[in-house]
Amino acid sequence: MKNLCAKTVKPENAYEIWQCGQWKWYVLKKWQADDNKPFGRWFCLVKSPMVPQGEYGDVYVDEIKSCAIKIK
Repeated sequence: MKNLCAKTVKPENAYEIWQCGQWKWYVLKKWQADDNKPFGRWFCLVKSPMVPQGEYGDVYVDEIKSCAIKIK
């Protein structure tokens, strides 16, 4: 299966956006094509009350999907 989200994009062109309360994850790159793999990760811009301007980094897919809903 080809990874259609392998290229890093800017936050305004995020592949997906997930939200849980005041937390938002902008998915900028997916490291694997199958999001259901154990320890799958996404490169994200994460905005939260502690860091309103956001921080960039890898996040485990399970951490996001366990609490957030997809809004884009």
